Amino acid sequence: MDSNALKAFLTIVDQGSFSEAAETLHLTQPAVSKRLAALEHLLGTKLIERGHREIRLTDAGARLLPHARQILDEIHNARVALSSDDGTITGELNIIASHHIGLHHLPNWLRRFVKDYPNVTVNLQFMESDAAYSQMHKRNAELAFVTLSDSMESQFMVYEQWSDPMAFVAGASHELAEQTTATLADLARYPALLPDTTTATYRAVSRLFLEANLPLKQQIPTNYLETIKMMTSVGLGWSVLPVSMADESLRQLDTGFAVNRVLGAVGLSGRQLSQAARAMLNIVRDEETGTPS
Repeated sequence: MDSNALKAFLTIVDQGSFSEAAETLHLTQPAVSKRLAALEHLLGTKLIERGHREIRLTDAGARLLPHARQILDEIHNARVALSSDDGTITGELNIIASHHIGLHHLPNWLRRFVKDYPNVTVNLQFMESDAAYSQMHKRNAELAFVTLSDSMESQFMVYEQWSDPMAFVAGASHELAEQTTATLADLARYPALLPDTTTATYRAVSRLFLEANLPLKQQIPTNYLETIKMMTSVGLGWSVLPVSMADESLRQLDTGFAVNRVLGAVGLSGRQLSQAARAMLNIVRDEETGTPS
């Protein structure tokens, strides 16, 4: 079974169109169609139905999908196993980072990485953690640096993790900033500036208010913590932000409740990491957990 044909099949599925698959694979659209046709001929069945505006997997295509991913993963693993062991690390490293990690953690890692491994080309994508998990499913990166989720699927492997303590905060000019302590009832009187309801941070805060039988007045939800910090600092409401982001524009509020989230590096189970990915993890381990690599 031709691995290039399997790759074309998976890319069509992941991108949702032949034209976008061709762009991703740096091929012409007829070349992608030819690879799929060859695979369908080999297997003796139709794998993808091409509609007017969308594609659809046939029953056979849906059954092939997990096996195709597994086959390409094993080819990847074989290449990793056969890579040079002379200590020289080269090639490409595809990684994803959440916006917060990209701003506050990644620069230190990259500064060390590009100095120690100048022959590795680092390809970066920045996106929200939920989107990162989706891209990892599609094998578009080796590692994703994200907020870990309690609902993370079992096929993800956590390679490193570290705590990111958070604090209730308000702008320096906000009424809440004048109080020595602020109860949840006090907070409930004002708008909350929090990330989207699907995030771990929102769920943790929402649970506190739900258990206290208090309303949570969510306003202008956004997952960009820098944007939330700005809106909080000008007095539009209170928020919960990483302690590392606190500065003179914010006042930490003593609510008596601790909110914490966990950041980490994840990969896919069954898919071996390249030497470059392992080198990056060593730097992350050293920088974030204090464990020498």
